[in-house]
Amino acid sequence: MLSSSVNIAIPNTLLPAKPSPTSFWSDEAFRRPFSLRRLRVRAAGSASGVAFKEEEERGLSSGDAGDSPEYDVPPTLRRELMPKHVAVIMDGNVRWARQRGLPSGAGHEAGVKSLRQLVEICCRWGIKVLTVFAFSYDNWIRPQVEVEFLMSLFERVIKSEIESFKREGIRISVIGDSTKLPPSLQQLIHDAEESTKENSKFQFIVAVSYSGKYDLVQACKSVAQKAKEGVIELGDINESLIEQELETNCTEYPYPDLLIRTSGEFRVSNFLLWQLAYTEFFFVQTLWPDFGIEDFTEALTSFQQRQRRYGGRKP
Repeated sequence: MLSSSVNIAIPNTLLPAKPSPTSFWSDEAFRRPFSLRRLRVRAAGSASGVAFKEEEERGLSSGDAGDSPEYDVPPTLRRELMPKHVAVIMDGNVRWARQRGLPSGAGHEAGVKSLRQLVEICCRWGIKVLTVFAFSYDNWIRPQVEVEFLMSLFERVIKSEIESFKREGIRISVIGDSTKLPPSLQQLIHDAEESTKENSKFQFIVAVSYSGKYDLVQACKSVAQKAKEGVIELGDINESLIEQELETNCTEYPYPDLLIRTSGEFRVSNFLLWQLAYTEFFFVQTLWPDFGIEDFTEALTSFQQRQRRYGGRKP
């Protein structure tokens, strides 16, 4: 008897359909209007998994937010043990958006909301410097539409926050290869740095078009140029001299005490390679747009429980 079998494809309706490759990276997805100054995304039991609530968002350093009891130092933390410099790798924006069926640009916008809150908390709790990894030198290989969206987002955030920075005594510094940025953004950065350079309450450092390797290379080039010009001798080159040429020489506290990375990744991704030599690391599963005061408190609690020996040993 001759038998034959026919494979019949039966669709599995229990699994969600995979999005098309362009659904999150198309021009339409990134240019679709989505303003977190008007909308706050909240998880809800709707078909899309997301509901929106009309709400006016605060600025990065809103005084009203600072007066809220939720911004008081938690009793589990000691103010005198706070790190002076916190660095953050803000990761997970796109995954956050995809989980909610939103365009990727919405994830980046949502990340700005988390950043606003973190700046407010740092100012309130006595942390002196916050450095955030906003855009890596290596990110230039990403789709052009995403890069253009992020450059536009940087401009919008600077324009919307600069007056509050001036008012609240916040100094903004931007590190990285600025020559690759759009001219309009370069000018905005220059103006923002100039107009806040005398502020001393808090320093907000944004790494844009930055990488640790880039920073070391530009520092070495600067040292080599000084040696070529006879300004320094070969014997003058040491760690201190190199550190003076790193882009973090813009702050009194160039070495982060604590590095936080969100989204469950366990790597530094070419960020502050020299400066992180004795930094304490804290990794959290939370995606960056969901990172809030509880996550930050957990990171600081872990930091305050550690013993920092810098290569030495207590007797």
